[in-house]
Amino acid sequence: MDNRNVFVAIALSMSVLLFWGAFFDTPPPTVTKKVQSSIGKEDNSLSQNQITPNINQEKIVTEVSRKDSLVKVDRVIIDNENISGSVSLKGAIFDDISFKNYKKILGEEEKVVFLNPRETKDGYYIETGWTSIGNQVKVPTIDSLWKVKGNKILNANSSVTLEWDNNEGLIFKKKIELDEKFLFKINQEVINKTSKSVNLYPYAQITRNRKPDDVQGFYILHEGFIGVFDGELKEDGYDDVEDKKISRTADNGWLGITDKYWVTAIVPPKDTNFKSTFLYKDTFKANYILNSPVEINPSSSSINEVRLFVAAKEVNSIDSYAESEKIEKFDLTIDWGWFYFFTKPLFFVIDYLFKISGNFGIAIVLVTLAIRIIFFPLANYSFRSMAKMKALQPEMVRLKEIHKDDKVKLQQEMMALYKKEKVNPASGCLPILIQIPFFFAIYKMLFISLEMRHQPFFGWIQDLSAKDPTSIFNLFGLIPWDPPGFLIIGIWPILMGLTMYLQQKLNPAPPDPIQAKIFAFFPLFLTIILAPFPSGLVVYWTVNNILTIAQQWVIMRKTKIKTN
Repeated sequence: MDNRNVFVAIALSMSVLLFWGAFFDTPPPTVTKKVQSSIGKEDNSLSQNQITPNINQEKIVTEVSRKDSLVKVDRVIIDNENISGSVSLKGAIFDDISFKNYKKILGEEEKVVFLNPRETKDGYYIETGWTSIGNQVKVPTIDSLWKVKGNKILNANSSVTLEWDNNEGLIFKKKIELDEKFLFKINQEVINKTSKSVNLYPYAQITRNRKPDDVQGFYILHEGFIGVFDGELKEDGYDDVEDKKISRTADNGWLGITDKYWVTAIVPPKDTNFKSTFLYKDTFKANYILNSPVEINPSSSSINEVRLFVAAKEVNSIDSYAESEKIEKFDLTIDWGWFYFFTKPLFFVIDYLFKISGNFGIAIVLVTLAIRIIFFPLANYSFRSMAKMKALQPEMVRLKEIHKDDKVKLQQEMMALYKKEKVNPASGCLPILIQIPFFFAIYKMLFISLEMRHQPFFGWIQDLSAKDPTSIFNLFGLIPWDPPGFLIIGIWPILMGLTMYLQQKLNPAPPDPIQAKIFAFFPLFLTIILAPFPSGLVVYWTVNNILTIAQQWVIMRKTKIKTN
């Protein structure tokens, strides 16, 4: 097998990567004993009159600036080493969170703002509370004004307690705690001072006014609604939820809305049957409500705990929460993809090498070297096969000329030639096929890893998770012109294309002139295709090509075959 199989494999891989989602839909949610999916249908676990406007409220977004909205009501300040913001005392909602350690734009000081007040265009907030059957009990709503009891600053060392009195004998309290990173714990207490028992249903809800502008329209990464219900991962896109309400019931799990690098998630109490709903009604909502009420007897109280995550998707942080909080499959908030068993370990390897070298680009180069060493024997076998095929090329051409009118005879002669010279024409494919998962894994890791965001390499590469910013169409910055996105073909993609071309030249062109032209076009085609991909991936592929060329050149120099 000659080197054109490499390009066929790459082209097919890229085709799968780019077009799989266009032709194959995600399987619909399945029904299991514990998880019952109901899309656009009535869920019998709770009657509709139990769902109050607190949960499925209709809301008209008003164009209020974030700055103006934040000063309209009193707030509890949030501050720890990782996040800053506030909780609105109107509704006791979490609607103001920024990530301290992440910049919105590389080179600028503005931090990533994640949650926004509901009155803003990009409103994104979380609420918790209680509801009752048919609104029979007066409970706090999203417009209720809460009072702070004591401390007004929420951090890792001090909690905050909020209180609301319905003036009918029920007092609602929320004790909010925050850890050093991204986890909020809310103990919701109801004190019943009446002479009657009260049944209430705890709930929590994430609301997002609109779909983000930067949602990836590409299957490689899921952005939108996510949840794990009794161990089963469910992912629903914004478009799916716009079309149909999606409801599920489970005894354990979590749910939320995920972005590429950030996530909001709510975790119901463990071993408690709940109903989850993803829906769109003027705004996007992800909520849960317990299927069984909490009974608060006269002159007594009841507490229900809710856990909220407003998190940067740091691998170590997410994994730590999954283990310490015993949240099943919480690590899947990070979309590791099909090759999870390759991608995640590969991340830990690169992260370790980064800690040693201090540069993610160098870590990628070191991983490339490691992969080449691991596959060295297989690659040698492949290249020997390629070299033998190259040496046999003149004889193969001669046989085709002799038997051009007898395909059966030609096939017999070719097989006899392969047998005589002990050549397997397909032997070069296996090493390439084995390495394809590593290509996908590295691409996936670079694409989704927050740790790779805004990490520099050398020179003009200041963000390995972004494409090479240079372009041949403005002579790499010498001409004062910003070309459109599709014309940004940088130095590293060009180097990658050149190394692919050199690889191709190590092998003879196909006998068929049309086929030869097609394969000659592959390096240019893949250069254009891979130019907008993360520069870290292009660095990996270029270094891999250089090492492959060196190894293949040595093998071909040593391989000799007599064909006469």
